[in-house]
Amino acid sequence: MSKPALIAKLTCQDGKRDEFVAMARKMIDYVQASEPGTEVYALHTDDKDPNVAWFYELYTDGDALKTHGGSEMMAKIGAEFATVLAGRAELFRLTPVAGKGIAL
Repeated sequence: MSKPALIAKLTCQDGKRDEFVAMARKMIDYVQASEPGTEVYALHTDDKDPNVAWFYELYTDGDALKTHGGSEMMAKIGAEFATVLAGRAELFRLTPVAGKGIAL
């Protein structure tokens, strides 16, 4: 069975990306401490658009993805994110097939 992966594009309100990144670090800390099924949870900032951030996420299985999406912390941080985002996150579901640095 393949591991589910996700790319999330988050567009912030003008000038709010740094504030978003600070909020996102709390979620990253939570994921590191509490979600063993989340193998990769990496935040990136867009080099061309100063209002865009991206997450790349890789999970051991579908249950781990559901655990992440359904966590109390996700609900809490989602409400915080809403104060700085320009709209809903764009989510892209992926199936990794090959790569360096990830065990498939």
